[in-house]
Amino acid sequence: MYETLSFEDGSDVATLSLKRARINVRQIRELEAVCDHLEDRSTARVLVLRGQSLGIDFTDFDPKEALDIHGFNKWEKLVSRFERLPKVTIAAVDGPAAGGGFQLVLACDLRVATPAARFSLPEVKLGFLPGMAVFRLAKYVGLGHAKRLVLTGAELGADEALRLGVVDDVGEIDVVIARALAALGPMHAVAGTLARRLLLESFHTEPEDAIGNFLAAQHRAISQAAFLDTLAKERS
Repeated sequence: MYETLSFEDGSDVATLSLKRARINVRQIRELEAVCDHLEDRSTARVLVLRGQSLGIDFTDFDPKEALDIHGFNKWEKLVSRFERLPKVTIAAVDGPAAGGGFQLVLACDLRVATPAARFSLPEVKLGFLPGMAVFRLAKYVGLGHAKRLVLTGAELGADEALRLGVVDDVGEIDVVIARALAALGPMHAVAGTLARRLLLESFHTEPEDAIGNFLAAQHRAISQAAFLDTLAKERS
């Protein structure tokens, strides 16, 4: 069904694997199709993203034609959509995650890696910008480290990525995925989705708006059967 990736949907865990070294227009369209399925039809509560990526495929650009930002706009919309999927997302990196590949990793909720993982944003050295990674990266590593990584294009190995908070665990790929899934446990889907949304909004929401957003989300959460079951168990 797909040329640039593979997708397996399960009742609890779905797996998306990138099969192309560089991101092209076809891969963006196929990722959009996977998002359609995950949003509208999948019953999985977790998505695991696997594979390697070296970033943008420059053969999609013709230097003889006028360049515009339409393609970049489509990509950023896709990454934002990926970030807000109604699933918990786990990036499992076993090799290079450069440029756009690193952007997808940063858009995931949890990130695990093998010792072979390498992370970089080389765009500034190549004459353009690393997309919205300039915003997401600083949230994880702080402004100082983000400036160094973006302006120098420095490559992070797995151990430094773990130390800076880019990844949450390092080890053999199947082991770290299993540990991440076990850590999530039987998380309630609605409460998890609401918590993820509030966390994404936390860096740009004014305090007076944040409390309103929280109370609305909390009201929805405590109206769910899971919270009512918790009350019944605690009171029994």
